[in-house]
Parts: sequence; C-alpha cells; structure tokens
Amino acid sequence: MFRPKIIDTLKNYDRAQFYKDAVAGIIVGIVALPLAIAFAIASGVSPEKGLFTAIIAGFVISALGGSRVQIGGPTGAFIVIVYGIVQQFGVNGLIIATFIAGILLIIMGIAKLGNVIKFIPHPLIVGFTSGIAIIIFSSQIKDFLGLHMSSLPADFIEKWAAYSHSFASTNIYSLVVGLSTLLIIILWPKVTHKIPGSLVAIIVTTFVVQIFKLPVETIGSRFGAIPSALPNPAIPNINFQTIRQLIRPAFTIALLGSIESLLSAVVADGMIGGNHRSNTELIGQGIANICSAAFGGIPATGAIARTATNIKNGGRTPVAGIIHAITLLIILLFVGKWAALIPMCTLAGILIIVAYNMSEWENFAFILKGSKSDAAVLIATFLLTVLVDLTVAIEIGMILAAFLFMRQMMKLSSVEILTSSSENAPERMFKEYALPKGVEVFEINGPLFFGAAYKFKDAMKIIEKPARVLIIRMQNVPIIDATGIRVLKEVSIDNKRNGTKLILAEVNSDSVINELKKTRLLFQIGKANVTSTMEEAISRSEQVMLLDKN
Repeated sequence: MFRPKIIDTLKNYDRAQFYKDAVAGIIVGIVALPLAIAFAIASGVSPEKGLFTAIIAGFVISALGGSRVQIGGPTGAFIVIVYGIVQQFGVNGLIIATFIAGILLIIMGIAKLGNVIKFIPHPLIVGFTSGIAIIIFSSQIKDFLGLHMSSLPADFIEKWAAYSHSFASTNIYSLVVGLSTLLIIILWPKVTHKIPGSLVAIIVTTFVVQIFKLPVETIGSRFGAIPSALPNPAIPNINFQTIRQLIRPAFTIALLGSIESLLSAVVADGMIGGNHRSNTELIGQGIANICSAAFGGIPATGAIARTATNIKNGGRTPVAGIIHAITLLIILLFVGKWAALIPMCTLAGILIIVAYNMSEWENFAFILKGSKSDAAVLIATFLLTVLVDLTVAIEIGMILAAFLFMRQMMKLSSVEILTSSSENAPERMFKEYALPKGVEVFEINGPLFFGAAYKFKDAMKIIEKPARVLIIRMQNVPIIDATGIRVLKEVSIDNKRNGTKLILAEVNSDSVINELKKTRLLFQIGKANVTSTMEEAISRSEQVMLLDKN
C-alpha cells in the first residue's frame, strides 16, 4: 500500500545515473522557477508561496511518491480553485483547505482508491481542463495588456465585460513585452531544447525593461521584495467550523490533485516503460500537501510538463526530483530577490502559453466528433467550469457521465419472450429445445440492474394467461443489483399466487449466484429451480408438471 519508489531505485544506484539525474534535476528546477511564481500570482497569492510549494512539496513527492520520475509542485490546474478559495476564505483558508486535502489524499491512498480514480471519464477530464485553460487565459489579459483597472471581477462574463471598457487603457510597452515573451517561448525550441524558452524570455524581457526603464508593472512593484529564506513551519489552526466550511473545496483539491498526479504518472510510465504505484503516489501527494500547507504554500500535484522534461533530460529516479527541489531552494536563497524585477506582462505571456498547452483543443475536437454522450459530458463540464465553478463542474460532470453510462447499459439490457401462449405477444419460436406445453421462456440479456429492471417488469405483463412453468433464461446476465433481486422476488410471489412454478435457467455468473444466496432468493425459489443449463431447466419443468398431474 505504501512503498516509495526511491527505496527500489536506490538499490543498484551508480554514479552514471546520479550524473543524469543531477543534470535533469537542475534543468527541471530552472524550468519550474518561472512557472511556480506565475502559478502563485495567478492563484491570487504572493509569488514566494509558489516557490515554497515547489521546494517543499516537490521534495516530498519525489522522496515519498510512487513514481520513479514524477516532478511535483504547483500546477495550472489548481489556479481556478485556489483563486476562488482565496477570494472567499483568504490565504489562511487556503492553507487549511490544502492541509485537509492532504489528509484526504492519504485516506484515499490507504483506502486503495488509486486505481478507481483512473476510471474518471476522459471527456470530463478534457472538459474541465479546457475550461481551466480558458479561465487562465482570461485572467492574464489585464497584465498582458497592462490595463488600468481597479479590480478584476472573478466571474468570466463580468471579467470580459470589464475588459471591454478598459481596452483603451492598454499599455503599449506591456503589450510589446508580452508579445515578445510569446515569440521567444514559441521560437526558442528551434535554437535549443536544453534551456527552457520561458527562462530565456524572463531574462531577456527583464533586462530590456530595466535597461530602458520601461513603464511596466513588475513583481516588486506589485508585491514588494521576495523573501530569500523558507518560513518556519506551522500547523494551521483547524476546528470543526473551519472543516465544515472548507471540506468541499478541500475535496476538490484532493480530487483534482489525485487525477492530475495519476495521469502524469501514467504518461511517465509510457515514456520510460515503468509502472508506478498509484496508492503510494496518493499517500505521497497527501503528505506533500500537508507539508506545503505547514510552510504556507499552495496545493501541489504531479506536473506533466515538468515530468516529461525530467525524462527527456535523463532523469530516471526520484533523485532527479529531489535535486530539482534543492535547485529551487538555492535559487530562492541566493538570487530570489532578483525575481522582483520580472515584469508582470512576461509572466502573463508564460501563462498564456501554459493555457494553450492545457487547452487540449485537438482532444476537444475529437471528442465532439464522437458519441453524443461523450460530447454532452465534455460540453457540460467545460461550460460549467468556465461559467459557474470547477467544483460544480466536476460534480455535475460525474453525475451526467454516470447517468449517460446507465442509459447505455439500459440499451444493452433487453428482455425477450422466446415462447408464449398469448396470441398478441411478440413471439420468436424457441427451436433449440423441445418445450413441454404450458411452459413460457423469457431471456434476459445484459445486467439486471435498477436501470433495466423496468423492462423485465413490462415484459412480464405480456403473459395474458398464467403459464404452468415460467423459465427465465439468464445466461447473458453478468450482474444483478438490489432492484433486480426485488423484481425477481415480486415475480416469484406473483407466480406462486397464480400457481406458476418459476425456474431460473443458465445462472452461471458467480456474482449473480452470490446475490441470490445472500438475499435468500435462492431459498425462496428453491435450489432445484435454479439450474446451470437449459436442459436441466426443461427437465425440471417436466418434473414439476408431472407432479402437478399426480
């Protein structure tokens, strides 16, 4: 249940692998620097909190996680939920919610829910991820254009309405610096992949702004100096009232963190041919978020882009992730103060690129061309994320996906009458077996659950004159739920009242047999009247009718 990957990877560790891990860790640390700062600011907190999170949570996720190459830290997916929590409950509320989310993640890991989370529908994930990308893009327009606005509305529509009245105040210098940032990030990979384009953009634009004294807002002018040391850890003050207030956003953080970290781990497995431990990963993520909250940080999870960068640069063990955290710590201690000179429009440009990469527009378009059910889940989740709230989007998206899945299962489930004494019933001659006169045969196909039980009830109404024996063929029934059991009980009672003997034929599913035993339905119907083959059922029906004659 909990065995960190670092335990296994260090058994045969050598100097050559350490060199590769060290190089990868340093590169990823440099890549993570601007992203940690940008994600923190976009989330509505001060920039150093992003660095604290990347250092503390990044170290713990690598040291205690279930993936060999996972890189943890703040990510763009959390921006929306974190910003909402800060607006409603303040920074202290965010810290408490992150702490509670860490506990929930540990519980999820202990409960072995790592594999269950993988079954969250793909359209739902694409829907809220694309919605988050739109919200991130929208939130960066103010800084990208340098608009003079007193406050930025949180609501998506109100935000763009406010922009429409403020475009005239665009700062041309901010716009040029922002566009330069985009061009550098887009074009730099043609020069080299060793140095991240976002870092080059920060260095170049910061240098130009300082040399030419351009009138653009910087991190320092908005937030002041960035601390050059980690804060002292402190456990947040949690009571029952705060838990009641923050349990819902905390659960959203935990769910979102678990989804993103496990998706990242799965992608990493595909790149290195590995196999992560999902429950260990959840527990490691939980401990990391508790530690992040203790140092005043924000939520953390596995970061797909940084994990991929780690792999591409040779990282193959958790040591690379630990070195990435140490690299960020050294930067914070010795050059963190210079980060205050970074222009806000540069960070906005970086986040616009992040939003584009998160948008998954190709997957979005592909799902829209697929089944209507998947498209409905995608569109509903996307619109709710953008226009309402991420928490509501996930909840409604899961409910909608579940209902649409049940609808599909209901379509697969059918009840067919194979023989009938009724002239008006839809008949299909049952030619496989010679049936005694007075025997009715029904066949159930698919799971007999609450969504399909009504079909069975309706089918039973076809019989106008009670038969002497009713055989229900169940060879294609893999599962049965409480509603299905209840329907069979009602049929059994009605048959007894009408003098009809009920026989269940071809009951071969262990799941169905166990349910019949547990609910005592097997005893009610009679063990001899539940057969594993159709031949046995017909033989039993002949015996029953012979006994009735005698």
